[in-house]
Amino acid sequence: MPSSPCASAGSSPSGWREPVRAIVHPSVFGGGVVSVPGDKSIAHRWLILGATALGECELRGLPGSLDVLATATCLAALVGEEARRVLDGWASDPFPQADRDRSTANDPRPRGRDLVLAGHGRAALDAAKDPLDCSNSGTTMRLLAGLLAAAPFETVLRGDASLTARPMERVADPLRAMGAEVWTTDGHPPVVVRGGPLRGIEHRTVVPSAQVKSAVLLAGLAAEGSTTLREPVPTRDHTERALAALGAPVEFEPGLATVRAFEHEGFAAAVPGDVSSAAFLVAAAVLTGGALAIQDVGLNPTRTRFVRVLERMGASVGSRIERVELGEPVGTLEVEPGPRLAGTTIDARELPLVIDEVPVLAMVAAHASGQTRFEGGAELRVKESDRLAGLVEAIRGLGGDAALEGDDLIVGGSGLAGGEAEARGDHRMAMALAVAALAARGPVAVDGIEAAEISFPGFEELLVALGARIEVSA
Repeated sequence: MPSSPCASAGSSPSGWREPVRAIVHPSVFGGGVVSVPGDKSIAHRWLILGATALGECELRGLPGSLDVLATATCLAALVGEEARRVLDGWASDPFPQADRDRSTANDPRPRGRDLVLAGHGRAALDAAKDPLDCSNSGTTMRLLAGLLAAAPFETVLRGDASLTARPMERVADPLRAMGAEVWTTDGHPPVVVRGGPLRGIEHRTVVPSAQVKSAVLLAGLAAEGSTTLREPVPTRDHTERALAALGAPVEFEPGLATVRAFEHEGFAAAVPGDVSSAAFLVAAAVLTGGALAIQDVGLNPTRTRFVRVLERMGASVGSRIERVELGEPVGTLEVEPGPRLAGTTIDARELPLVIDEVPVLAMVAAHASGQTRFEGGAELRVKESDRLAGLVEAIRGLGGDAALEGDDLIVGGSGLAGGEAEARGDHRMAMALAVAALAARGPVAVDGIEAAEISFPGFEELLVALGARIEVSA
């Protein structure tokens, strides 16, 4: 076993992570025109591609979410001095964060900051002096494992307590099959990658995972022959779209992607708004009957299935594509007041397409009439928290109706009375609870609301700017 894999996880690059309680009152959600921070799934991938390009890259609107900071910080430890200064400088001040006393409201159109990075190709990557701290970001760890699978040195990837509990053999196995040496710690982080010459493989994933797919494709860019990945259910295709836009020999369709060795040149692109973040604002408008337009948001069809679920429940949500950024469609989401919501079923085949939106969809379901079922949710147990258990506990604790049948989540539509709920350090749980409170019969105290900063800096402030009433205390 290589040395140093079990070094303790350091502090997050976030800076401020003090526990915060937010008391969210039932509110009239005024609506309006807003935007959301850049898509962190896309930002991870574009940062990696920028750091390994042969030439200058301009990335506009990078989000300052904590997960993206982790990727930028890890990449800074692998690149040359000039690129390291740029990445470290951006990561140390990604864009103005919410005031620490939480007393002011942000502009309802938050923007990230731009980054201009001169890359020298994948071959210029060098060994990090210390283990790379991926913080809370599974995307950072898994994608970097794929990137480093061809690098001729050893790297230790570690994370915080939440990340250390997440499964990593699903990415280690295919990378080993390609020729890399990869060790996990009983199947979990820390992960050690010793790269070398790679060969293309055909890999079938058991659990649908865009992170695993992207890791294998990134490794495939440096492998001999072609690399093919097959999925039981299609997952988000941001890596494939970016590679195609850069001219890579990549072929993809739902559930299948193939790539061959390729080195890309520099590029310029603006990160679309994060549609998974937009889902919380859409849900807030749906629950409170507000009209809302979310501009400059990513409308990749592998990410917008939650809209179809909400429409089945009775919501009125429309979209229009206005431009394309590095293969990603970008446009506007619009929410109009609709009829009373009704329950629906998200079966095991559809659930992976809304995996990130399950917490907020469950809270919408708690306010709908009738029962909603989320089937085949085992993967929700190994996210930033056990979201299945957390959702049942939270909904029941707030006076609602929820239960588990194996890995199926069943939410009754009796509404929420109010009370207290714990975010469990999970950003999506924190935001889902805040949104649910807007339509509850009484206030909801959300403990751990600061977790929202992981993916949506300024989330509470944006809700306040749109009419919500939130009291916060450390």
